[in-house]
Amino acid sequence: MRTLSRPLIVSLLITYVLILVALSMQVDSMVIDRFTTILGQTVMFSLIAMPVIWGYLSGMRFHWLILTTIVCGTIVWGTFFALNNYAVFTQLPAILGQGVLFTLIAAPVIWGYFVGMKLHWHILTAMACGAVFWGAGLALHSSTEFMQPLGTIFIRLLRMVIVPLVMSSIIVGVAGVSDAKNLGRLGLKTFAYYTLTSLMAIIVGLMLTNLIRPGVGVEIPMTETYTSESLEKPGSVFDIVIRMIPINPVAAASEGDMLGIIFFSLFFGFAMARISAAHRDKVLPLVNSFFHIMMRVTEEIIRLAPIGVIGLIVTAFNRTVDPTQEDPLSLFRAVGMYFGTIGIGLTIHILVVLPIIYYLFTKRSPAKLFGQMASALTTAFSTSSSSATLPVTMECIENNVGVSNKISSFVLPMGATINMDGTALYECAGVLFIAQVLGIDLSITQQLVVVITALLASIGAAGIPSAGLVMIFIVLDAVGIEGEMVGVIVGTMLAIDRPLDMYRTAVNVFSDSVGTAVIAHSEGEITEPS
Repeated sequence: MRTLSRPLIVSLLITYVLILVALSMQVDSMVIDRFTTILGQTVMFSLIAMPVIWGYLSGMRFHWLILTTIVCGTIVWGTFFALNNYAVFTQLPAILGQGVLFTLIAAPVIWGYFVGMKLHWHILTAMACGAVFWGAGLALHSSTEFMQPLGTIFIRLLRMVIVPLVMSSIIVGVAGVSDAKNLGRLGLKTFAYYTLTSLMAIIVGLMLTNLIRPGVGVEIPMTETYTSESLEKPGSVFDIVIRMIPINPVAAASEGDMLGIIFFSLFFGFAMARISAAHRDKVLPLVNSFFHIMMRVTEEIIRLAPIGVIGLIVTAFNRTVDPTQEDPLSLFRAVGMYFGTIGIGLTIHILVVLPIIYYLFTKRSPAKLFGQMASALTTAFSTSSSSATLPVTMECIENNVGVSNKISSFVLPMGATINMDGTALYECAGVLFIAQVLGIDLSITQQLVVVITALLASIGAAGIPSAGLVMIFIVLDAVGIEGEMVGVIVGTMLAIDRPLDMYRTAVNVFSDSVGTAVIAHSEGEITEPS
């Protein structure tokens, strides 16, 4: 693989340089067309001559080799004659050359699968390939619309797993950890803390996005027209509560009514935790197995992200980049602003909000807690998975912080499942950013719907990498924002999602740690570590 990868990388670099030089110098289109024609002819005649080369390598008998050469020579002559005398064949070399060029551009993404490239590097590679792909199409005056289905398929796959993943995740999270004896004072404290910190994170994201307004001013051609009146708009807070209660849970699942699905799943999980073990133990293992299957399905879909990103980035350039505009890259500039907004919000939450809560309730040093949880935070940052970090978190909270196993064994597993402060902030800010890009001015009540839905969706966000990306569609659906451009914008956001995913997972784990210490302190189950 290494011997093949080096010449492949060199050839790709040369191809990229040629395309970038052609674009930057605005090379005449006739020169580019001639280049692709020669490339196509070379590939065509190389394929025709391949049997002769194969004959030499395989030790073909001489008379058969001569006969093969005559046949190939006749085909070469016939091809030249057809290319020069029949109009239908005239464009064939150019089309073939463009196909080879586009294949070479997309090759790093395919190569990334063979060498096991890290997902975040793979997605960034796909984004670069998509940009060069679009640039090559622009230089060759060739449409790249055929790439759009790749992005559409990927977005549909993400939306496909939302209902089963959220339902199973919430039911397992509520019923699996909350047995009857723990649904009293300790359970109420745990739920109150997780709800409070997630709500505070959402408010931080809401305020920053309204203050910085990273999506305002983006000029993109719209295929859909949005107004705040055309979106889901509850009349009051009571209307939001009423909307949360589904008349028919099956209909809510089939129609994608996520508020209803989340409410029913919470209620179902709570009821399951209250019934006798004889009945619960028959159903819970089945739901738990289904949940793990859905997590695996989600992981496999996310593995397809690089292929989907190529299609989404090419579509984003086709829909948003107009060389005649003053700022043709306004969407991508806005995504950079969005990245900074989320980063600032997560920093405020992990360095200001959570330390204040920790100090107020335990009178301990927050700086010392960061040192005690260092291993868990670095593991969370590197794996982007709260669930994968759970063993390290438990070891740190018990041995370094001094929390008893009685508290940590209840609070931390629940936190790894339902406490997603960073994800809640990301979902709220992400939806507001998308609305700003689309030119939608969300009212106060609509932003309240975003807040509540982001809070509930964060409960159903599985502790796996990039799960928040799936959950963001729940919040979008809650306010009625949908359409082709939504998928394009989300795909562009995906290109910078990995570092944000790593950061928000660290925030999630630190919030779990603070909550465990606070609850343990209130129960008298924390001691100074030796």
